[in-house]
Amino acid sequence: MTLADLLPVAREAVALGHRMVLSRTPRSVTEKSARDLVTDIDLAVEDEVRSFLTRETPHIGILGEEHGHSGPADGLWWALDPVDGTTNLARGIPLCGVSLGLVAGGRPVLAAIDLPFLGVEYSAIENGGAFIGAERISVSAVRDISQAVISIGDFAVGADAEAKNRVRIALLTRLGARAQRIRMLGTAAIDLAWVAEGKLDASIILANMPWDTMAGVLLVRESGGVVVDLDDSEHTVDSAATIALCPGLRAEMLTILRESEVDAQR
Repeated sequence: MTLADLLPVAREAVALGHRMVLSRTPRSVTEKSARDLVTDIDLAVEDEVRSFLTRETPHIGILGEEHGHSGPADGLWWALDPVDGTTNLARGIPLCGVSLGLVAGGRPVLAAIDLPFLGVEYSAIENGGAFIGAERISVSAVRDISQAVISIGDFAVGADAEAKNRVRIALLTRLGARAQRIRMLGTAAIDLAWVAEGKLDASIILANMPWDTMAGVLLVRESGGVVVDLDDSEHTVDSAATIALCPGLRAEMLTILRESEVDAQR
């Protein structure tokens, strides 16, 4: 199957998640670990989407946030987040999405993201552009941090959260003094999709979980944006962070990130 053959499968998979999210409200909210939530909807969506993908693409493995890896271990694999923005969903905040990326050689090659409460669906194929429905999208042309609206990923949680969050706090301090506005949306899928669409000029996620990032990374790249790791190397599944931005901000943003790391060590 070609990527063009697989795109309708991916779009139907996230549409299935869309319908499930809108058809019910969370009845069970539990902690997987400290301050890391899962709802019955996350679990139900992952179960249904996994079953669908297994039927339609049995030759492709699946890595999902809630149930880990299944299917073939080599070659192509799907990266699935059944509900990216679980805390938002649990609190009735309509910022969440169903995110599905197809990964080959450590890089995303196909993407589909559906935002159920906003009624928007994004898709992309490597070297084929990024789209909302049938409309092609592109990143912004901002070239100065003072004109940029920038999203920041969630604070770290868990045993080593305090050390990790020193960098986030330093980054917020530096960007807060220089950027037009800072946003923290609570969902990597929307952060990245909105960079691709030009609603945001950059998204700084100091983490890289494939189910969170793979689909959005491809959207940004296919809309003319840049996605790199903290050292400015090309972003892959093995990257430590996910820095997505319009090209005009690349040099200035990476300088601010390096300065923030130094600040955090003082």
